[in-house]
Order: sequence, then structure tokens, then C-alpha cells
Amino acid sequence: MTDDNINVSDNSDLEDASTQELRGYLSKWTNYIHGWQDRFIVLKDSTLSYYKSELESNLGCRGALCLKKAKVKPHEFDDCRFDVSVNDCVWYLRATNPEEKQQWIDVLESFKVESGYGTNSDSSSNGGGLRRHGSVTSLQSTGSHGRTSRRLAEKIAELETYTELLSKQALQLQNYFDMCVSIYPQIQDDAAEAIDAAKLADGVLLKQRTEEVRSTSASFRATCGATVLAVQHCAELLRRRDKQARQAEELYMALKNQLTEARLASKPGPDHEEGPHSTLPDDEFYDAVETGFDKMEEERCARVAPPAEVTRDEVELPPPAIDNRLTVHSLWPEIDRISTEQIQAAFEGVGGQIGWQLFAEEGDMRMYRREMEIDGMVMDPLKAMHKVHGVSAREMCHYFFNPRYRYEWETTLETMNIVEAISTDALVFHQTFKRIWPASQRDALFWSHVRAAPHHTYAVTNHSTTNADYPSNSGACIRLFVTVCLACRTAWPAGEAPSRDNITTSIAYCSTVNPGGWAPAGVLRAVYKREYPKFLKRFTNYVVEQCRDKPLVI
Repeated sequence: MTDDNINVSDNSDLEDASTQELRGYLSKWTNYIHGWQDRFIVLKDSTLSYYKSELESNLGCRGALCLKKAKVKPHEFDDCRFDVSVNDCVWYLRATNPEEKQQWIDVLESFKVESGYGTNSDSSSNGGGLRRHGSVTSLQSTGSHGRTSRRLAEKIAELETYTELLSKQALQLQNYFDMCVSIYPQIQDDAAEAIDAAKLADGVLLKQRTEEVRSTSASFRATCGATVLAVQHCAELLRRRDKQARQAEELYMALKNQLTEARLASKPGPDHEEGPHSTLPDDEFYDAVETGFDKMEEERCARVAPPAEVTRDEVELPPPAIDNRLTVHSLWPEIDRISTEQIQAAFEGVGGQIGWQLFAEEGDMRMYRREMEIDGMVMDPLKAMHKVHGVSAREMCHYFFNPRYRYEWETTLETMNIVEAISTDALVFHQTFKRIWPASQRDALFWSHVRAAPHHTYAVTNHSTTNADYPSNSGACIRLFVTVCLACRTAWPAGEAPSRDNITTSIAYCSTVNPGGWAPAGVLRAVYKREYPKFLKRFTNYVVEQCRDKPLVI
């Protein structure tokens, strides 16, 4: 989808982000069987909805999300992908290019900012910025909260006692003031002599009451002071209780976030990673991988191969002798040793005590394996024996070695770079392979060498190597390590000249692959059993078709 397929409308007279509309096609992750599917996405009236196609947009949406509390997150590695989530509901979306992805993100984020959602305060209230608490902190918080509650109850009881004392002391003082009023009635200012006479007459009574007033006043003052302290203590306890309540709320939100993450992790998605703690059952893991391979095969069958720029006759075939430039290269000792060992082992028998097990058989093809696990990873050596008529060993190795044709028969290949062209018979490759969910994406860095051997034999050997410009496991790919040998030997009836009608090429294909990461052993072995025979048949049929009606090269 290009930017021309995105329709954006905005009412410039209104500043509300909810007036913006955005619609267009995006790839949406459906499930591990169907993977990514194109869906028509519409952003309108604070709602993000999707339809199977634009033609069905008037028939009702297939799903919708309210954007007011949605989180929009660009993917860490995939430049074209972003995720939209509300609680544990997540939409995984992919655009066709980074610019289109950014356009969608900008509109979604601008809506959240202008509508007051998605800010720091909002994210904090939803637990977005909360700190996780361990179990010890949780217990301490609970115990402290209980002690604070008990202290607060004690202080409230003290306040009730002080209230009763203050009531009694205030009543005593009130009685004293009432007595004073009864003894000294209201007298006019011009009756000063009468007042003096009253003071003299009642002086004895005032003297008796003075000590009582002083005692009651002192008690009243002490009770008021204690009451004030108790109130202050209660206020402090209430502040602590409020703080503990906030901590409890934060703990609750943190646990809620953990639960949400656990729920998301239990739901298979495009980021479901392989590993020994994978929650995906082995049978579903295999079903997903099998579906991925089937989809690749369908794409290969549907693809129309473009006309070749150069015919096979114009391409240099593997040389019958080793190129001198290779013998002076730093990798030559390793290349020579491993290639010699692989060619020798390729045509050795599979009987005896070596432990080879026949696991696939079809026509002239036999496939064997030896079960081997290192640190929990399956590294079974594989050997396939096959016979092809009408194609020579040199032609077979030519198509296997030459990078010009690799995309035509290797369906799992995503990218291929020639890191170094050592010579006409030796190259260093870096290849990335298409990701087949739920397995992680793989890449490989290896040298490839083709050479001739006695008895009309040619062989191509691939072996992993290192290069500072291509470090392993530095990005989204896991580096796998390979040792592969395709050895071919051509024979024809004695006394006859070789031709397409009478030659037979025996093929020995040996492979040892370290997947570089964990995957279920049963799944890997099931995939090997399914894919290796298909690969060998596909490649040999491809070579037969390419060589049909062309001059034979021995």
C-alpha cells in the first residue's frame, strides 16, 4: 500500500483531534495459522475499527478499539510495524513503508495528546509509570498499614477520654462563672459605691472559690494541650495511612500490569519468541511452522520467473581445477581440509555402528539422520542419497553454487549478499532467511567452495565462518551455523559416449545445522522429515528443467 491509498480528512475549523479521519489498508496479524492479512483500517470519532475490505466498510466492522485509553507503540526492529493496545487487547499492524507507519502513529498520538489522554499524569494513573514492588515490600507495606490502624484507634480512644474530661472541666468553669453573675447583678456605672460594698460583703466567698478556679483552669489547660497533641498525632497517622493507601494502589496497579503482560504473553502473537519457556504446545508450534512452509511453497508456485539475463551456456561452469587465487587466501587451509573431509564422507556407507537411521524414502531417494543434541539444541547430522537421470554432476553443482540462480530454487531465502569473491570457485555469503513464526528469524555467514574430484565427481561445500562486518546475533536475527556438502558423481554405460539419455548422477547431500537457538526437538525433527525431501526434489527437478534441450557438460 502506498501513501496514495491513505485517505486523511481534517476539519481545519476545529482543533479537536477527534475530528480527524484516517483510513487505508494495513496488514493486521490474525493468528498463527493465517498470519498477516490485509485489512481496511478506519480512524473516526475516537474509534479505530477494521474491515476485511473497503467494500465491506458499510456492512459493519469486524473489530474496534476506543483510542482514549489506547497505547501506540512502534516496533523495536520492524520499521513498518506498530502495535495499538487497550488493556490486554492488542492489534499488531504493519504498513508497507516506514513513512506510512509514521503517518498513522502521528495521527493516533496527536489525537491522544489533544484530547487529554496519553499524558504522563494519565499514564501514571493507569499504572504506566509505576514501580514494581517485590513480595517483601508487599508484606512490609501490609504490616505497616495494620500498625498504623491500631495506633489511630488508640489515639481516637484517647480523644474520646479527653473530650469527656474537657466537658466536665468546662462545666465546672461554667458553674463558677454563673455564680459570679448571680452574686454580682448588673449594676449601673453610677452605682460605684454599691459595687464596693458588694465586693466587701462577698470577699470571703471569692477567696474560697479562687483555689477551685485555679485548679480547674490548670486541668483544663493540660487537657487542651493533650487534646491538641492527640489531634496532631491523629493527623500524622492519617497522612501515613493515606501514603500507605497510595502505595497499596500502586502495588495493585503494578500487579494488574503484570497480570496483563502475562495474559498477553499467553496469547500467540507475531512476537511470540521461541525458547525453552515457550507457552506454545509442540503440536501448535509444528502446525505454525508447517503453515509457514506451505505458504512459501504456494508463493513459489505462483511466482512467474522472469526471463534469465544470461543463458546457462554463457555462465562459467565450475572449473575442473582449483583456482590459484584461492590457494593463497587465508581461508584456504580450512576450505581445503573441510571440503576434502566432506567429499570423502559423502559417499561412505550408512550401515555399521555409525548410528544412521532411515527416516524418509521415496523412489531413488533415501534420507538418513543421526540424533544428536548439544546443550538442548537439536544438531542431527543428515545425509540424503539420490539419483538423477539426464544431468551431470558438474551441471548440478553449477546451479547449487552459483548465486545467480539461488532465489529460483531456495524458497526460504530473504536476502543474499556476497561478502567476498575469493575466486571463481570460492565465495563468502551472508544470507537471511524468511521468518517462519513462531521461530525467530535466522541468518548465516559461510564460505562456499566448488571443486572437482576423481571419477567425474563435483562437490559444493558450505561452512560457517566469521567476519567483523557481519557480527552474529547483533540484530533481530539469530545466527545459525552450517556445514553442508552436495557431492555428485556421474556415470554412464561403458563403451558409450555420455548423453542426456544414458547418464545417471548419484547425489549425496550431507548437512549439519546448529539452529543457534532453542526450538522443540520433536518439531525440528518433524520439520526435517517433511522439508529435506521436498527441498532435494525441488532442487533436482529445477536443474533437470534448466538443462533440458541444452548441450551436456561433463
